[in-house]
Amino acid sequence: MESLLSNTPAANHFEIAGNEQIFGASRFVRACLRQHVDRTPVWLLRQAGRYMPEYMAVRKHHSLLDICRTPDIAAEVTITAAERLGVDAAIIFADLLLPFTPMGVDFEFLAGEGPVVHSPVRTLEQVQALRTDRIAELSYVAKAIQKVAHHFSSPRTDGDALGIIGFCGAPFTLASYMIEGGSSRNYIETKRMMYSNSAAWPLLMQKLVEVLVGFAAQQVEAGADVIQIFDSWVGSLSVTDYKEYCLKPTTELVQRVQALGVPVIYFGVDTASLLSTMRETGADVIGLDWRVPLAEGWKALGEGCAVQGNLDPITLFASEEVLQSRIREILQQAAGRPGHIFNLGHGIVPGTPVDNVVKTVEWVKEFSAR
Repeated sequence: MESLLSNTPAANHFEIAGNEQIFGASRFVRACLRQHVDRTPVWLLRQAGRYMPEYMAVRKHHSLLDICRTPDIAAEVTITAAERLGVDAAIIFADLLLPFTPMGVDFEFLAGEGPVVHSPVRTLEQVQALRTDRIAELSYVAKAIQKVAHHFSSPRTDGDALGIIGFCGAPFTLASYMIEGGSSRNYIETKRMMYSNSAAWPLLMQKLVEVLVGFAAQQVEAGADVIQIFDSWVGSLSVTDYKEYCLKPTTELVQRVQALGVPVIYFGVDTASLLSTMRETGADVIGLDWRVPLAEGWKALGEGCAVQGNLDPITLFASEEVLQSRIREILQQAAGRPGHIFNLGHGIVPGTPVDNVVKTVEWVKEFSAR
């Protein structure tokens, strides 16, 4: 199945005049483009994850990277989560660091430590050695998307199609993993390269953008309706540093992905101070974490931008009364304006009660339809 936006010139958001409706696009895609919807679409970050028994059953037999690199299993995990929760969009099961391998950077996941790059990239010579000509090796993600898109090719019982989300990392976040060798608290080595090596940093940004654009193109061609760009750790930067070292390459990535004919969601964590600058990338949707009230975050972005978010994922552990209250608060702050996609402010964490996740989706649908 091809993307809902492909082969349909009127569906390309760069060609939409005013508030012209996008016929045939899902509720989720219309919301990304600030079009009218009958209720608020909802999906959840890390909706296929370790809180879900069905996913853990798969993990008993396969590693995280095995799942990502096996299209049948990645599609199965993606589909199971979307159907179990009743969400409006399925995000393909993959990992931000997958492009590292064809670039020549080996990594693995260690129990209790997360991703580990054993030979961090910290010199100009190492950056120069990074490959950008092996993007085809990532085609297993596109194959998984094809399977998911085919599975959800028919409209659901409510008459709406399910949105298919592909994704990639943002240049800064991927660079931070590559340079630090894994997760970091202070990003010392990353910032050291930014500040002191005028040749290595821009070259690294350029190479990452080239690979990520190609990776996103594979996903769109396979049937992704939207691409989400994760800048998970960009909140570690000051506004000045973001503007000087990250805004240009991130903007290039956003705009080149948009040129593929799909909306772009741009998401980071702890980014309240960066929102107005992130808006300069031109992304169609900006994801908000839970640290900023939705109304305040949307005001910082301006009305010409859609927003996604922003329930604190730990609220999913709360009582029904508290959980309903927080959902209503977010919907009330959105005030029914076009361009709100309900989501969490970060991913679902292990141990989250599945019933509370299912109820959250149901309540968003119920409350927003009113």
